[in-house]
This record gives sequence, C-alpha cells and structure tokens, in this order.
Amino acid sequence: MRTRLRSSTLSDYRTWSELSHADKWLVFPENIGPNLAIDETSLSNGDLYTIVTNRDRHGGRECLVAIVSGTKAEDVIKALETISEQDREKVLEVTLDLSDSMRKIVRVSFPKAQRVIDRFHIQKLACDAVQEMRIKYRWDAIQEANDEVENAKLEGREYIPCRYENGDTKKELLARSRYLLFKSADKWTDRQKKRARILFELYPDLQLALPFPEDDLCQEHRQGCSKALYG
Repeated sequence: MRTRLRSSTLSDYRTWSELSHADKWLVFPENIGPNLAIDETSLSNGDLYTIVTNRDRHGGRECLVAIVSGTKAEDVIKALETISEQDREKVLEVTLDLSDSMRKIVRVSFPKAQRVIDRFHIQKLACDAVQEMRIKYRWDAIQEANDEVENAKLEGREYIPCRYENGDTKKELLARSRYLLFKSADKWTDRQKKRARILFELYPDLQLALPFPEDDLCQEHRQGCSKALYG
C-alpha cells in the first residue's frame, strides 16, 4: 500500500495531459521554428517512428517538434494539426527524404515551406547506382568466363584466364573494386590505385558515375556507404 501510494503521489504521470495519446504521438509546439527536418527512425524492436525536429537547434535541447508512431502520412498530419496553423505557416524550409509520404506530410502541414531533399539521401541513391553498375558488369564477366571455359572444353584445350597487369581476372577485378569505389582516391593504396586505373580503363562509365566531390560531407557519406557495404 505504501509503495502504491508513493508512486501515485510523487509522480504526475496519472494526470499528465498527454497520457491518452503519448504512446501514439507527442508534439511540442513551443519548439517549432522556420527550419525543420522530418525523417523516420527505429527506436526499439524495429518499430518505425516519424520525427520532426528544429534544425536550428542542431540536435540540442528543445529540438524535438513532434514524434509520431509509424510513418503513415495521415497519422503524422493529424498530430501536427495540434500545432496552430499560424505557427505552421511560419515554417520556411523542411528537409526530408524522397518518400511520397514525407512530401505529403510537408505539403499539407507546412504549406508555405520549401521542401529540400536531404543531400545524404541523394548521395545514397548515387552510391547504390554505382554499386548496381559494378554488380551488373561482374555478372557479365562471370558469364564471359563461363563461356570461355566451355569453349576451351569443346576445343580440347586448357583454359587459361586472361589476367591484367595486377594479376586480377576481369571478374576478380570487379569483385575486388567493391570498396575502393566508395573510398576517397587520396586514401587508396598503391595496389588500389593500380586496380582503379585498370577498372576505369575497362569501364569508364563507373568513374563518370562517381558523384563525390572532395568535401567533408561527401567524405562522411563515403564512410557511411563503406559501412553499409561491409555490413
């Protein structure tokens, strides 16, 4: 009895004004500002949440504007409607990803805001596209090697694969170039430099497809791509 009494009197949880919907959404209108960001994240057990933050707070105190369980646009819009229309119309810019639901949320909830696609998402698409190109070329090289092996058998001769100056066959070259494509060229080893030169001579479009200028943000994204590849 004493324990129950203490928990009831020392905490305002039972009388918390947000209690009825706290497991579904929480909104903090006082934290809104002209520059926001919206994204989805997994907090626990793989469940996704949509989070709206004030970018001018740089992840510090009072940066959270809203957190909503799930990614359904209608649910997020309904939660954000608890912020006054006047305050929502003061939002000038919202950074978001490429999903249709995010665009809908921003368009409806912040009608006067300019939508800015997060640079990391654009670079992630480019990173994935280069990877897809390399994989396609590797499958072509594997098929080419299989055909050469079969032809050698039919002709009754020993199959000797063509090797480039670094000792790689074409399919080995493509497999071993997996990580150097997402690594700054000034950090390549001498062996990687030689491999990259051969790779780009054979597949110049791979070099042209690399979208990364040399700045800190792109370097950070390269590291993110590399972690994803190793994972």
